[in-house]
Amino acid sequence: MTRSQQARLGRSVIAGAAAVAVTAGIVAAAPDGEAAPATPQFSLIAAAKSVTLDSYREQPGVYLDLGTYLTAENAPLELKVTRKSYKDPVVATQIVHEGGKTRAKALPKGLVKDFQGLPGFIEIAVTDAAGKTVLKRTEDFCPNNASGRVRPDAPATSKYPESCPTNPFTLGSVWGVEKGWAANTYSGAYSEPVVLPAGQYTAKVSVAKRYRDLFGVADKPQSVKVTVREIGPEGGAGAAPGARHDAKKAGHAGHGAAAGHGAAAGHGAAAGHARHGAVAPAAPAAPTSGAGPSYNVGHGPLVPAPPAVPWAVKRQGLKAGAARMGDGGGQTDGSRKAPAVKPAAKRPTGKAAVPNVPKPDLRSLPAYGITISEPATEGPDKGKDFLAFSANVWNAGPAQLVVDGFRSPGKELMDAYQYFYDAKGKQVGYTPTGTMEWDPRPGHEHWHFTDFASYRLLKADQKEAVRSGKEAFCLANTDAVDYTVKNANWHPFNTDLSTACGQQNSISVREVLDVGSGDTYTQDLPGQSFDITSLPNGTYYIQVLANPEKRLKETDLTNNSALRKIVLGGKKGARTVTVPPHELVNAN
Repeated sequence: MTRSQQARLGRSVIAGAAAVAVTAGIVAAAPDGEAAPATPQFSLIAAAKSVTLDSYREQPGVYLDLGTYLTAENAPLELKVTRKSYKDPVVATQIVHEGGKTRAKALPKGLVKDFQGLPGFIEIAVTDAAGKTVLKRTEDFCPNNASGRVRPDAPATSKYPESCPTNPFTLGSVWGVEKGWAANTYSGAYSEPVVLPAGQYTAKVSVAKRYRDLFGVADKPQSVKVTVREIGPEGGAGAAPGARHDAKKAGHAGHGAAAGHGAAAGHGAAAGHARHGAVAPAAPAAPTSGAGPSYNVGHGPLVPAPPAVPWAVKRQGLKAGAARMGDGGGQTDGSRKAPAVKPAAKRPTGKAAVPNVPKPDLRSLPAYGITISEPATEGPDKGKDFLAFSANVWNAGPAQLVVDGFRSPGKELMDAYQYFYDAKGKQVGYTPTGTMEWDPRPGHEHWHFTDFASYRLLKADQKEAVRSGKEAFCLANTDAVDYTVKNANWHPFNTDLSTACGQQNSISVREVLDVGSGDTYTQDLPGQSFDITSLPNGTYYIQVLANPEKRLKETDLTNNSALRKIVLGGKKGARTVTVPPHELVNAN
């Protein structure tokens, strides 16, 4: 499966609280006294024998949402994906669970190139009504795709994250299909549509042999009957053409404006990487697939997830007397929004103290999504050239960053405090750490913690040339930067900005940056750019600096800066930017 360059830059996955089980299904009851095999068993299943896909006359093409899932029967499928540094390749290790013990199994070098999933995992062959093959393709598979239980005795929640990160500077990720669960093999908005005329087809779906051999997946391809129906301009059956999702234009949301909002919010920058902003459109999926509004839409690294198991999933080899799952009407597509994290009940009193307990470690990622914005045609920025970019500050732990803001009646600013906790989670100290301010600009409209980070454009000699005016931030866990660090939280709480950073009339706010997660602000937001109108062409460095005034208490203050080399060219009104690779990461 191919992905647009924007898709690689914009999403980075954070899941919220794990959801409960899915709709009713049917599973075979294990014979009494018969122990389950100790080794994992993975199978490809189809949730239905047939599906209907819509193609729109004005924009032909269907997404192959075929309802196939990979199940983990006797033990979870778990992969640890890491890189030592940006000079090192990405490597994958399988964590094998056997008989209550775990062992690490190194996977072949070069198997994975990034953190977005297993490349070429699924093979699809489509034949028409006459039996002629009209399409062959492979698709990547993220084991963290939307999933659901297929056994009544499976864990009620999955411990694994709900997506695979695509931030180009991700350092570590964990992928998994929980025991007794099934993960959707459909890639959602990251799958490319295919043009198929209206008619009847048969899709044969299988797991590629290299993965069957590697993980012990049963060699049982699934056959799904496919009806492609054409929808006219008036709509008719299915969603209206305007509801179709274009992954290349509006796929990534979190700390930004919605698609179409970028020009107003950020010097005309493209709106492809929207974070901290309006809700993005739903992922491409049939109306009955279960892939409706998804967790984190508009605010995190995840494009709306592929559908959870939306109907009864019948296990292979169903026997008479099978037990029926009674899970009710819950969903695991992440459609629940994370509630706001609650600040302390009242402003802290007594003497401030910074105890000797674990503290956060803020680090910056190199800038990415770097582009020259189209010059504004009106307003105060008319005729100016801006260099726009995306930036991320993350927490390497081992403790959360917890900041509360308290507002005195009638005051414009909140007083901010950083809190500290012992190993049992008990608050054992606090210290004043600046202020929070209300940001009314489109794409923001929430409370920002001041002096969290600073952006600077440095000359070739690394002396400052321009400083961004943006130094205040709403903290949220938009990107899973490294889920392999100590105390990383695979299910961070505050990932939805409509609740995480308060309202204009809020009296208090709590903002948290969890261990392993980062907070991305993208290039289509006010302040996410440098005015380069008067700068000469040449080599520069974008510096992303965390905790610039050192007001926040950290484990380490020496690793807060990251530099990204760029080369400016062109002339006024037509400036250009060249972005060399950052070690092995070749993403602008």
